[in-house]
Amino acid sequence: MRLSLQLVLAGALLLGSSVVAFGDNVRTDYDHQANFSQYHTYSWGQVKTSDPFYVGRIQQAVNSQLQSKGWQMVPSGGSVTIFASDNLHNQQETQTMYDSLGGGWGTGWGAGWGWGGWGWGGGWGSGVGEATTTTTTQAVSNVVIDLFDASTKKLLWRGLATADLSTNAAKNTKSLDGDIGKMFKGFPPKPGK
Repeated sequence: MRLSLQLVLAGALLLGSSVVAFGDNVRTDYDHQANFSQYHTYSWGQVKTSDPFYVGRIQQAVNSQLQSKGWQMVPSGGSVTIFASDNLHNQQETQTMYDSLGGGWGTGWGAGWGWGGWGWGGGWGSGVGEATTTTTTQAVSNVVIDLFDASTKKLLWRGLATADLSTNAAKNTKSLDGDIGKMFKGFPPKPGK
């Protein structure tokens, strides 16, 4: 009984830490006063990335999303100008693994059988068990995509994706495409939302 309970709790801890460590985070925000129905064309401004191969990959992913929404890319003079950038940094991640929860069932929280003498015998025992903590460095990328009104230079919309980077470039490209797809899922914003 004690071993199976420890396995279930250890599994829950592992699952919880892996969801946090490997989850992508995509956020968007926009000018709630802007009327997005007036915009149908766009041009690219500057795209600054730490890896020159990602300039074209970002542009291709954004082009695919906007063109699926009926927007048209023009070489210059679009009603919206798009800028993009990334920021790569290393992030410290800490994980703690417990090899035991302590003394198990026994005389812990109360004497007798259950709550106030009713139920089973005792509760959790005393003891802390041992913990192993490891710290790793994970490469993390932030990609920002900004849409500006070309005539007023006012920021209309911003998308931000944060993801752990892999050593596999194909995986990173697939993650980038997925994150940009998530960014533009509800685009263009509906009036009054």
